[in-house]
Amino acid sequence: MNAPVTSRLRLTTALVVLPILALTACGSGDTGGTAAVGAQASPAPTDDPVAAVRKVDSVAALLPADVRKAGTLRVGSSVGFPPGAYYPNGPDKAPAGQDIDLADAVAKVLGVKPIRQDASFETILPALGSGKYDVGTGNFGVTSDRLKAIDFVTYINDGQGFAVKKGNTALKKVTDLTQLCGLTVGTGAGTTFEATLTARKDECAKAGKKPYDVKVYSENGATLTALQQGRIDVIMSTINGLRYQASQAASQTTFLGEYHRLDVGFAFKKGSPLTKAFRAAVNELIEDGTYARILKKWGTSASAIETSRINPPEHA
Repeated sequence: MNAPVTSRLRLTTALVVLPILALTACGSGDTGGTAAVGAQASPAPTDDPVAAVRKVDSVAALLPADVRKAGTLRVGSSVGFPPGAYYPNGPDKAPAGQDIDLADAVAKVLGVKPIRQDASFETILPALGSGKYDVGTGNFGVTSDRLKAIDFVTYINDGQGFAVKKGNTALKKVTDLTQLCGLTVGTGAGTTFEATLTARKDECAKAGKKPYDVKVYSENGATLTALQQGRIDVIMSTINGLRYQASQAASQTTFLGEYHRLDVGFAFKKGSPLTKAFRAAVNELIEDGTYARILKKWGTSASAIETSRINPPEHA
C-alpha cells in the first residue's frame, strides 16, 4: 500500500465491523477516542491461495491495449474491516482480506499490477467517474440507483443485516423496518444502509409509530463504541461483516441475521472497457477453484456466486 499513514488514519468505512487495532495509536480505529474498548485486530489467516494464480493470456487479451501496455491498474480501495479488507498488522503494513485477495488474484489472471490507493468509501464511486481510479473495491453493493452511473462486475453475494449489543433481547431478526420504530440505528456514511433507512423512514409514521432515528458514522470504531455505550440501539451493515464481528468476543455484539441480499462487485465508471476482462478473470478463478479457496480462507463461502455478471439487476 503506497498511501501515507496520515491518509490511512483518515480512512472511513461504510461497513460497521470490528475496529482494527483499536487500542493502539497506529490503528485505523484511532479516531480521537472513538474506538471501541477491548476490540483487537484479528490476525489474518496464513494460507495464500493467490500465490499459485498465473496470467491467462486469453483473458488478458480482453483488456484494452493501453492497459496491457501499461501493465498497471489504479485501484481505489476502502480498507478497514474484516473479512473484506483491513490492516491486521497496522496501517503501515500491507492490508489483508477477502477483497484484497480477490482483487490481487484477478490482477494476476490479467497480467497487471494493482496500484492500490486508500480512499474513504463514499469518495470512490465519484472518483471513478472523474478518472482518478480504474476500479473501486470496498464491498460495493449493486443497486438500481448506483447502476445509473456505475458499472459492476460481481464477485460475491452479501447484503444488509443488523446487529445489537450482546444481551439485548428486545430486538429479534429484522424482517421489516417498522421493527426499528422508536430506536436509534447506527450505520455508515454513503452506504446502501443509509440510503435504505432514509428512503423508508416514513414507514413508521404510516404504521402509527414513532420514527426511528439514524446516526451516521464515518469510522467503524465510532459506530461500535456508540452501540457499546448505548448511544445507538442497533447497527445496520453488511451480512458478512456483522457475522464476523459477532464471532469476535471483544465486540460484544449479536448478529440478527439477513435483511436484504445484494450482489457485490468491482466498481467502474459507466461504459468502462475493463468490465469484460474482469468478468472473465473472476469466472476463471471460479472455474479453477481459487475463488472457493479464497472464500473458505475468509469464512465467506456461504456468499459464493456461481458466475460473475456485469450489471445484474438489484435483488428484489
